[in-house]
Amino acid sequence: MSLAQSHSPSAGTLFLRALAKNRGALIAALVLAVLLLMVDWISAGPLTYFDVSFLSSGGATSAIAAIGQTIVILSGGFDLSAGAVISLVNVVLASSMDPMSMETNIALWTLVGIGIGMGVGAFNGFFIAVLRMQPIVVTLSTMFILQGVTLLVMDKPGGGVSPDLGTFYLGDAIEGWLPMPLVVVGVVLLLWLWLKGTRFGTALYAVGSDADSAAAVGVNVTLTRFLAYVIAGGCYGLAGVFISAQTGSGDPLVGNPLLLSMFAAVVIGGTRLGGGQGGPVGTVFGAYILMIVVNILLVLNVSAYYSTIAEGAILILAVLAGSISHSSVLAVQIRAARSRFSAWRAGLLPSQLDRTDRRLQMAPSTKVEKPQSLRPAFHIRNAETLRYALPAYICLILVVVVTQIWLGRALVSFSYWNSLLVLSSFLAVLALGQGTVILTGGLDLSVPWTIGISGILLAGMVNGSDAALICALPTVLFMACIIGFANGVGIVYLGISPIVMTLAMNGILQGVALLYSQGTPAGFSSPMLRWFMTGRIAGVTPIVLFMIGFVIVAVLLLGRTAFGRRVYGIGNGLRAARLSGIAVEKTLILVYMLSAVCSAIVGIMLTGFSGQASLGMGDDYLLPSIAVVVVGGALITGGRGHYLGMLGGVLLLTALQMLLAGTTLPYATRAILYGLVVLGAVMALRERRAQ
Repeated sequence: MSLAQSHSPSAGTLFLRALAKNRGALIAALVLAVLLLMVDWISAGPLTYFDVSFLSSGGATSAIAAIGQTIVILSGGFDLSAGAVISLVNVVLASSMDPMSMETNIALWTLVGIGIGMGVGAFNGFFIAVLRMQPIVVTLSTMFILQGVTLLVMDKPGGGVSPDLGTFYLGDAIEGWLPMPLVVVGVVLLLWLWLKGTRFGTALYAVGSDADSAAAVGVNVTLTRFLAYVIAGGCYGLAGVFISAQTGSGDPLVGNPLLLSMFAAVVIGGTRLGGGQGGPVGTVFGAYILMIVVNILLVLNVSAYYSTIAEGAILILAVLAGSISHSSVLAVQIRAARSRFSAWRAGLLPSQLDRTDRRLQMAPSTKVEKPQSLRPAFHIRNAETLRYALPAYICLILVVVVTQIWLGRALVSFSYWNSLLVLSSFLAVLALGQGTVILTGGLDLSVPWTIGISGILLAGMVNGSDAALICALPTVLFMACIIGFANGVGIVYLGISPIVMTLAMNGILQGVALLYSQGTPAGFSSPMLRWFMTGRIAGVTPIVLFMIGFVIVAVLLLGRTAFGRRVYGIGNGLRAARLSGIAVEKTLILVYMLSAVCSAIVGIMLTGFSGQASLGMGDDYLLPSIAVVVVGGALITGGRGHYLGMLGGVLLLTALQMLLAGTTLPYATRAILYGLVVLGAVMALRERRAQ
């Protein structure tokens, strides 16, 4: 036997390696099989071909879209624009196709949908791969831009899709034997398996595992990342075509609920968040697992409002299950807790040691007075803050001047400035919470439904009573503390990515809000709260006076307290912060609690401003809460920013909003504007940082 043969692995070893490599997909397949058996057991009879066809079509859209999301995640990225691409393709087809046509070119319209998706993917890929901007910020901005474009194409459900599209995609490939949705998903998987065997497939896993090492061995990292987003966009476009075939009409919001289930499917299928491990095969199993879980809940007469709760909980559990290892954050935290407990029992904790000063006493020495150096001027001491914060205020002045020229009654109008400050108050509060999270290098995507559930709970408890407001306010704020504490614990002690944890929490809160309100929020604001948001004191709205105090507190909190210094320390480097003695875990939990409390305050304010709460009342505040922080000069990766700069971003975007409201431009342009402003601000600040 040769030396090479003696060291070659046996067939059994290769088989075990293959099992370990594809463990996630195999576990997902096993779970799917068990769920199918459960469906067969709880249903009236054995599964029929109709049941299989129905289940295959129900999960196909999510499966196809999740395949694209998997490819992006394998490259080390994230794509929050996937749902918006699906919605855009849907409304384009519904507004362009002739539902009465007897001869529909299925291939042509399929290519149109895929082409739209790939175009969006190229847009994302350019900013992320070529300009090296943060995937989260770019795709979130793209999501809002696409939502605005979608509303311009179709502002409400309507239109029609040719029935031929539904007949083709929802019919049978082999009559009575093979549903067409399974063929479509199978073809996409076959294309992936072919792609995986090419140089691009190898480069994709290499870049996701370690981009620097991949570049060192000659991999074109920029091209690989760019193509990943383009291919993913094509998958989203195909998913948009498929959902159009299912619905037969257009809906500008049809893709929004799919984002959470996409990430859940990816994680359940064994793909590692961060890239380099996993694949679309397991993702397809994960998508069908989620779909069957929801169907089982419906069969058991469980409210459909539990679906987003189930998806959010499954996402968190799947991330935990996929990250279990000796080096995982959870395992490290458990070992650290055991070490602290042992030290406590032995009396070795720093707080338990004798604090007597045992240093040697030095002989008194004559002090030599040093000449006092002159304190630098204000603009020198705060040069960096002014550099990044002043542009927002300069642009604000320009917008106000344009408003005066275009609409009049701005520069010297007290009513204009009062309205500007009132409308700015919501984002000013959110800027403190979201801005503090961003300063630590995180992002809070649970803002929308933290706002929503806070407003719904307050309105339901108050129901027009000033007396009830006294109990309702602390209840809502306490609930917000629990939400923020849960986010912080999940991120700090369970090791879940801030994006995933807060996205899952947002889905859970949505389900809780729907359950509490049963789909129709009841109650309304108390007269006192209504007066606070819309009344007058010497011509000034009371909320303006509150905001002056809030701004002072926010500036002092981030700039003059130990908590603020710890926030900046964590944002500048997590490891350095730990070595500096900063209580990182405690600080991060407090940061996310602060963000949740700020969101709850905004929910309370919105309820008082409009007089009642509504479902989705916080949906319009996610991107603006990030936009004002970035436009105000904060670095999206953390460590740099000032609340006064964020306040400048708040005033600027609110002034822009008021300017647009006074024109004939449609409401959808606001979302497009926010997305473009964030992209431009991040790109400009990135260039400044590089100089």
